[in-house]
Order: sequence, then structure tokens, then C-alpha cells
Amino acid sequence: MTANPKAMIVTAQPEASEAGARVLMKGGNAVDAAMAAALVQGVVDPQMCGIAGFGTCQVYDPKQGIHECIDFHGKTPLGATPDMWLDLLEGETRDGFGFILKGNVNDLGYQAVTTPGSLLAYHDVARDYGSWEWEDICAPAVAQAEAGFSVRPHVHYWWTHGADLGRVQVSERLAFSATGRDIYFGPDGQPKKIGERVHNPDLARTLGLIAKHGADVFYKGEIAERIDADMQANGGLIRKADLESYQLTRTAPLKGTYHGYDLATCHPPGGGIMLVEMLNILENFDLSAMGHNSTDYIRTVCEAMKAATADKDAHVGDPAFVDIPAHLTEKPYAAEIANRIKSGERLAVERLGQPEPKDTTHVAVVDANGMCVTMTHSLGMPSGVISDGLGFMYNGCMAVFDPRPGAAGAIAPGKSRFSSVCPTIAFKNGEPRYVVGAPGGTQIAMGVLQALLNVMEFDMSATDAVSAPRFSSTSNAIDIMNRIPGYVVEPLEQEGYEVVRSALSFGIAAVHGIRIDGDRLTGGADPGHDGMALGV
Repeated sequence: MTANPKAMIVTAQPEASEAGARVLMKGGNAVDAAMAAALVQGVVDPQMCGIAGFGTCQVYDPKQGIHECIDFHGKTPLGATPDMWLDLLEGETRDGFGFILKGNVNDLGYQAVTTPGSLLAYHDVARDYGSWEWEDICAPAVAQAEAGFSVRPHVHYWWTHGADLGRVQVSERLAFSATGRDIYFGPDGQPKKIGERVHNPDLARTLGLIAKHGADVFYKGEIAERIDADMQANGGLIRKADLESYQLTRTAPLKGTYHGYDLATCHPPGGGIMLVEMLNILENFDLSAMGHNSTDYIRTVCEAMKAATADKDAHVGDPAFVDIPAHLTEKPYAAEIANRIKSGERLAVERLGQPEPKDTTHVAVVDANGMCVTMTHSLGMPSGVISDGLGFMYNGCMAVFDPRPGAAGAIAPGKSRFSSVCPTIAFKNGEPRYVVGAPGGTQIAMGVLQALLNVMEFDMSATDAVSAPRFSSTSNAIDIMNRIPGYVVEPLEQEGYEVVRSALSFGIAAVHGIRIDGDRLTGGADPGHDGMALGV
């Protein structure tokens, strides 16, 4: 890494970080680097993200006066109906990030797929804010797909340990399609091992078409027609009309404040609203005096997490379909919750009644001109579906929609699912100080919250901020990573809290961020994943 870098990129995959760094080295801006890296991520981490996924991107460019969030969540197919799965409902995941249906029809296979937005976002963000030609931005991903990739430790871990508590196992998703069975498994019938190569020539050809013809070939042209035919032949709900009608949602960022910092994050259906609510609540406490990850600190932050989770479950969905109460991001409401916590009240999260895997990825970039990009993109829990000859796996976002009509997250044609993604930029005195985001299912907002607090309250370095052990409470239990000592949480257990200790040392999302201190850039990649920060 350059000793005093002028630009920085952080991703969860070394190949993606290198691709983005090469773009920056050749004069590309932060958007060029981010979109090139994102396309490579879909090649080397093909169940975490890809062209048939969803997400949210935030672009800040002080030189041009641009500050925008681009939302590209998956949308329910136009043929979906609110009650189509009501009779199949069996339960809800413990952390509230999905529903368990008979036959797992919402989780595995063609009906699990929502209309994807990722490719359109990559293309249109590059067109509007990038400086390179689209074909050049695609070139690293095309080359990577042609060369194949080696299975990395986190990829293998996810293939073998990525689903539980009612979710279909990842190995079943990998084996669902003929392409998956051919490219992801060894001669022994088991998923390929660390270091073994995965070759996907179909994906290379698809990316080559996209590089040449742009997003239109996927949403209106040859690829759209092939998607339509495959969906119709296999009981899927998506049609070419869904692809043709898909539109990005562009907004000014959702704003918040915390002890002198200004926060810019994403609106619903992303998870930024939870982040703002939690920070508003916690602003009423002296967290630094409590001490980082002390008993009082964990108790207080977890109660704020539960409050935001309960409000999300009750009120937050696609704002085009759901009226979201304004008070959720207002300081007086947060102060009321803080007073309840101070009085000793224990807040509750109701469940039908398990955690969501980290099936998402992130890219953060800051360039030499101060342009910042932070983007979280995903397949959700991937559907397992790969159309013959196309090479990419589709998202499985229908699993998060509520099969009960009338709920905030209920199914409706063309509706976006809620997700916890919250790519965020923290400013101080008008200047960006921390560019951050994370994969991690419903735990994303909780991981980003703790990384932000690590910087804003405890002045941690970029690496320490994403490496410190984390905890979460998206149900009435407290989940902790194994590096949090027992003597810290034993008093909570004595108070009656259920504490669930993970066997893992790293987890509760996988946070990636760039800290900006004047002219000094430092990056932190969560050590629980395979990624890295590269400065150039």
C-alpha cells in the first residue's frame, strides 16, 4: 500500500479491491473504481452479490456539488399478490429478517426471485458520475470471469455454514441449477474447497454482452428475453415487463446528527432509518464514560437496537407503499425511549417464532478529489436459480416479504423489500470523516452503528473500528461474538437477559470503512472476511 495514499478503496474481496485500485491508479474516479470493483465482486463472491441483486449506493462529490443516494432494491414481480403465500406461513426468523414457508417457496427456486436492480445501478451511476467508458469499467470483471477464481476462506465458510434456523442450506442453493452443480462442486459431490478454481464461462459471455451493449441488454434485450423464457418455463413470477419497468430511486440522503457529527445515510427501504433512530437514542447517554463494550455499554446499546428493531417491524417498508411515521427519526421521540431505558425498562421485540447469514458485500472508495462512494449490494439469501447459459445467480429477496396482507412488509406488485443496508458517511465541520458500510443481513445497521460509535465516541483507527468485537440485539436475546469476555455479560444474564455467544471471533455484520483525517486516508476491512484496504 502507498505510504501516504491520495485515494483509498476497501472491499470484502482482494480481487475487487485490486481491480478498483487499478482504476484509481489509471486516473478513474471513485465511481469508476467502485463500479469496477462491484462487478468483480459478483464474479469472485457470486452468492454475496451480482448483476441480479439489489442494494443502495451513496455518492458524494464536493467538486460538483453532488450528494445522492441511489436505491436499487429488488421489487416484487408484477404478478405477485398480497395473499399468495398466506396459507404457507410457518414462522419467522429470530432476528426478524425473513419468513419460513412450507416448501421454502419464498427462499429457494424461481418464486423466490425479485426483479433485480444491481446492474442498472452500476450502469447508471457510472454513466452519470463516472469518468470512464462503460466497457472499460466492465473489463476487469470480464477478465476475472474468463480466468475464473480461487475459492477463498470466507466463500467456503459461507457455502458450508451460511444457513441455519429454517433457511435452506447453501449447498442446496449451489446445486439447484445445472450450472451450479457443474461449477461449484468437486468430483466428491461436495462444494469445492479453499484454493480450488471455479470456472464460469457462461458468466464471462454474459458480462461481455453487458460490457458491449450496456444495461439495456439485460432489462430490454437478449438477456431479458432469456430470463423471461426461463421464468415462464419454471413457474417464476418475473416477466420481461418487470425488467423493462424497473426504475432506480434517487434521493438526497437521510440526515442525522450525533455529538457534532452530521450523518448521511439511506432512506427506507434501506436501514438508514434504524441507524438514525439508534444514534438519536444513544446521544442521550455518556457512552464514553461507560467504557467501550462494558456491561452498561452493551445493555444500553442493545436496548436502543431493540427499540429501532421493533419500530422497523411495525412501521418501515417501501415508502411508495407504506406511510412511515416521521417521529422515528426525531430527537424528542428518541429522548422518550432513552428515558425509558434509563428507568430500567426492558424493551421487547415480538416475533412469530433465528439469524440471517452475511449474504451481502460492500465497497467504499475515496478518490484524490474527495469524491466518496459507499455501496452495499447483495443477492439477499440467493435463490439458487441460474438460467442455463447466463451464469449468474438470481437474488432470493421474496423471503423477506411478509406473507400476511396489511403488514408493513406485505407483498404487493412492484414493491421493494426492506433491508438493513445503510451505506453511510459521517461528516464533521462540513467535511467527510468516515465512509462506512457492511454486509450482514439484518445485522448490518448494528455493525455500522458500532463502527461509527468506535470512531465518534472512542476515536478508534479505521482498522480498530471495524475489528473490535461486536454484539447485537435484533430480538429479545443479546448476540455476542466470542471475543467479548464472559465476565462482561454475566451480569446481564443475572439480570435475566438471554445472551447467545457465537463460536466466531468476528461477526455481527462485516464492516468496511475509510477514515479521513485531513489529507490522511486510512482504510479498515473487517478481518472476519477476506477483504482488504488498498491506498494508491
